[in-house]
Amino acid sequence: MSECREHIGTHRLLEHQVPDDVLVARAFLSRVAEPATHSLWRFVEEAGPVAAAAAVRAGSAPAAVLSACAARCADADPIADLDIAARHDIRLVVPESLDWPHLAMGALHRLAVADVRAIAGAVDSAGVLVPPLALWVRGNAELSSLGLSSVAIVGARAATEYGRRIAAVLSYDLATAGLGIVSGGAFGIDAAAHRGALTAGGSTILVSAGGIDQPYPRANAALFDEAAEHGLVLSESPPGSAPQRHRFLTRNRIIAALSRGVVVVEAAHRSGAANTAAHASALGRTLMAVPGPVTSPMSAGCHALIRRQSAEATLVTCAADVLELVGPIGITGQCGPAETSGASGTAGLAATGVSERSGAGVRAILDALPEPERRVFDGLPARAAARPDEIAARCGVEAAQVIRALPGLVLSGLVEEVDGRFRISRRPSQGPP
Repeated sequence: MSECREHIGTHRLLEHQVPDDVLVARAFLSRVAEPATHSLWRFVEEAGPVAAAAAVRAGSAPAAVLSACAARCADADPIADLDIAARHDIRLVVPESLDWPHLAMGALHRLAVADVRAIAGAVDSAGVLVPPLALWVRGNAELSSLGLSSVAIVGARAATEYGRRIAAVLSYDLATAGLGIVSGGAFGIDAAAHRGALTAGGSTILVSAGGIDQPYPRANAALFDEAAEHGLVLSESPPGSAPQRHRFLTRNRIIAALSRGVVVVEAAHRSGAANTAAHASALGRTLMAVPGPVTSPMSAGCHALIRRQSAEATLVTCAADVLELVGPIGITGQCGPAETSGASGTAGLAATGVSERSGAGVRAILDALPEPERRVFDGLPARAAARPDEIAARCGVEAAQVIRALPGLVLSGLVEEVDGRFRISRRPSQGPP
């Protein structure tokens, strides 16, 4: 272990003297499997991180664990990951550290232990509500207390001006009241929420779906820097990890876990925000939704949450409504028109989000495909062609599964083969989601 001390000395200092072998093992495990892989999390809980990592390397771990880790195990280099992280001022926070958000992750742990599918030995699933194996973190704000005084504000990327303004006003007023604002760093509602908190001089927590050394979307790179300076940027994926489609869904459980409540500002019927709302209900977090025009598709998901009998959301229209439900004792307020809020100056800033390609047709095709084929599509490079083994390493699916999935993707028109390599179809009618 002596050869890695030079690389992880900074991590040791910030991690309250977590042993080197534990830190390296957690870094390795976060690299070899997709986030929220229940079989690996369970094995680590039973064997401990050092023994689990050794068993994965030796091929002696349970079959489900080896299957989940097979595509990346041979090339995983945790020392290199820690070295890259240090160069980007990123630290690795692990459950053995005093800095770990134990209170926030407690609900995830309870759900993971009670997961019937894993206990019954069913097929492993990436996306089950389990705590992260580790968190790659940038920023010096307090991490261990997250969840005690923070609220998540989430919603559509293709947000309307109304939605961006409401998100900015809410986050500004809540940050002024002393709450941290948690969101996902995407265009639309996420960006408006982060910027509202930063404009108020408050703290914001940005949970990324990919490695935080490569901000995504790139147009929000400055927002990532500001969030790290005045709060935290974190991810369970190691440096260099691409923000693939399914990782946006798995990171949503962390957004919900790190907050006392989740406010959905705008969301379509099927959306990432609705996914976060479902996680909030499962974790026992207070779920809130902002109403919008009844004619707006972007508010249809919020109206459904308010109307639904199960996982019912409380209607909120301003920061005072949110504070009444999840704010510190003694802090109250009174709602008024958004135009008179102290955050009125943030509306223009929030409205500057960069628009995204809808990709609605591609998403519809992907939604109709089996999960392995969607994972394989996520592993394709954006602008290049790749061999099946390269795609397997990118998406964390075994090479044999990749080979089985590619013909279906080709037939669907999403993927094309060029000289034994595969790439996203270049046809004008198709494109990446």
